[in-house]
Amino acid sequence: MSELSYVPVLQARPHAVEAYGWLQPTDQRHIAPLWNLSPRPGVAVPALAAALGKELRSVSRVQRHGAAWIDAPFADEVQAAVLADLLDEYCVYGRLRPVTGPDRSLLQQSAAFAAAARGGRGIGIRVRVTGEWDAGAAEVVRSLVRRAAPEVDADLLLDMGGVLADRPDAGKEALRALDALFPLTPWRDVCVLSGGFPRVTAEMLERGLCEEPRGDWEMWRGIAQSRRAYVPVLRYGDYGTQHADAIAEVPRPPDQKGGPDWGFLRYTTEREFVLSKVLHKGRERSEKIAFNRAAAREIVDQPDFRGPMAGAGETWLRDCAGGGGSTGAFAKWLTVGNAQHVSYVARTLRQH
Repeated sequence: MSELSYVPVLQARPHAVEAYGWLQPTDQRHIAPLWNLSPRPGVAVPALAAALGKELRSVSRVQRHGAAWIDAPFADEVQAAVLADLLDEYCVYGRLRPVTGPDRSLLQQSAAFAAAARGGRGIGIRVRVTGEWDAGAAEVVRSLVRRAAPEVDADLLLDMGGVLADRPDAGKEALRALDALFPLTPWRDVCVLSGGFPRVTAEMLERGLCEEPRGDWEMWRGIAQSRRAYVPVLRYGDYGTQHADAIAEVPRPPDQKGGPDWGFLRYTTEREFVLSKVLHKGRERSEKIAFNRAAAREIVDQPDFRGPMAGAGETWLRDCAGGGGSTGAFAKWLTVGNAQHVSYVARTLRQH
């Protein structure tokens, strides 16, 4: 993974898998996603195994040429047990790397270490810091790492969660955590993950384009400027163009209709997320299509729009704005948003 520069935290769902598949191979070479299986509380074991297997197959297929981590951070005991039986297929015979952490059950930890030992591709240790850093957590992580087989490479996935305006000291807390965790073991990779995408409300989009600061990128810049000796080996990661809590959402049953009347297109610039409201339902089809194409034009007309040559996300936005192709729905809007974001961040990091 010497070429690794970027770790996007993605849901193991069709829209994110499609977004990753849209990336150019030159971008994929520098990316190792942290895929998150969906929580499914209360689902019976046969249906649970089928659902998890479907997500793992789709992720494994799109990652057949590149490394990635696979995690189920909100799994209950039933899901952890079912997942243990699936890890061999996708971590031993596939290219996925299991993930565990100090907050996981003994069953989940044991299954992850066993799969890592058999697969030989390493293990991710995901340490979540959603508030102040707890100095006592370092010893817990040390004990956890010692349980790995000697030949298993360990990656530190420091997950800061959401870093919006209500967490101005997130960068300082990340540095405190890194100061304590970096010396624990010869980590193969050390990745700092955070999410700066906001919770979007209808009120935010009432006046046309909305611009929200990229708090995750600002936190990373602060870490990079800290002059810590370990900074050159750190890898950057974010939650793409979804709020950090989105990975905890339980999937909607296929036969369940509903959802809001509106959605939004997403675009990433150097310092901001640009949001433009689109319609899902509630108006005549022709009016809705016209509204959504106008929303895409608002983004395409921005001076920071990178043009269709930048990637498949930009191409889709250009076509939508110009009257070609579909204007999409929720899943497609997510795909477009994450595709343009991930390709842009990957290239930005390679230039620094």
